[in-house]
Amino acid sequence: MNRIPMLAAGHATVDFYQGAVPALVPFLVAGRGYGYVAVSGIVLAATLLSSIVQPIFGVLTDKWRMPWLIPVSMILAGTGVAVCGVSDSYALTWLAAALSGLGVAAYHPESARLARIASEGSHVRMSWFSTGGTLGFASAPVLVTPLLAGWGLGASPLLVLPAVLGAIVTLPAIRALAGSAGTARAAGPGSGRDDWPSFVRLTLVIVFRSVVYVGLSAFVALYMGGGAAGAVALFVLFAGGAVGTVAGGRTAARLGRVRTMRLSYALAVPAVAGVVLVPGPAAYVFVAASSIALYAPFSLHVTLGQDFLPTRVGTASGVTLGLAVSVGGLAGPLVGAVAEAASLRTALACLIAFPVLALLMARTIKEPAPAAA
Repeated sequence: MNRIPMLAAGHATVDFYQGAVPALVPFLVAGRGYGYVAVSGIVLAATLLSSIVQPIFGVLTDKWRMPWLIPVSMILAGTGVAVCGVSDSYALTWLAAALSGLGVAAYHPESARLARIASEGSHVRMSWFSTGGTLGFASAPVLVTPLLAGWGLGASPLLVLPAVLGAIVTLPAIRALAGSAGTARAAGPGSGRDDWPSFVRLTLVIVFRSVVYVGLSAFVALYMGGGAAGAVALFVLFAGGAVGTVAGGRTAARLGRVRTMRLSYALAVPAVAGVVLVPGPAAYVFVAASSIALYAPFSLHVTLGQDFLPTRVGTASGVTLGLAVSVGGLAGPLVGAVAEAASLRTALACLIAFPVLALLMARTIKEPAPAAA
């Protein structure tokens, strides 16, 4: 039985909480008077701890089976976001966001390993697993904005419910695949030779991609006017990612992963520029185009990383899904500082450089031979 849909549902649950943090930003600005630097610090809190510890979880999952970590991490991610809205203290809000980031960090390495087993080497199946996470992102503003608009930040404890439901839905797949994962580990590490130079270059590509995407997710709602207009912008940004992820998997089946990655970043450059330079409702089109272009190579990053490090699949997953993605949040306060010193438009204009850097680095990467799952 194909377990990918169940794993995709779990991925959607965890990444819902990554999307929930940017969705909280307008309410924190309106309800507590936080400035750009303060709210970017909240986004940073959700990514900083994740950036630091996610590779550690990857190393651990290379050595031991830890399927129990998947449902536990979901609950941690949900609890952190739930607490963000009920604490008037900035320090406690920051710590709650960090707790959510810890849950996200703990989830991805083991889930990516199980998804690799379930996908049986199919780029399309892995793209559906990644799409689950993207749909979780997309659903965050749709659920968070009406809830908090109607009931205020005090209603945030209700946001723990998706974590509970996600854990319940995912448990059957975890139990079924844990045995397969154990058998695979019992046979020893994957065959092949680790290509660290290529993996480092891939990591830099993902870091550049992360900076521009996290910058957009943190500030595009405010840039488009906040309120309903901002919620629509976030939804378009996150939903476009689902389209891009599936399209990337299918395109890679024809063109190859590296060529698809290069094409995606080439298209991302004018798309991000359009968000900043095109006025009015037409900017939503470029928000969607940016999301599609930035997410098309997302699942490909994961399988490329695993094939570059075939004996360290957990480590590769922790970096490609965790450290390199989350580290973009470290640039959030810098974007906020530029916004306060100049303007939000100027700050977002700075992001245009990063898909250019990703494209240049992607041109130095060659397609690896697929490693055994």
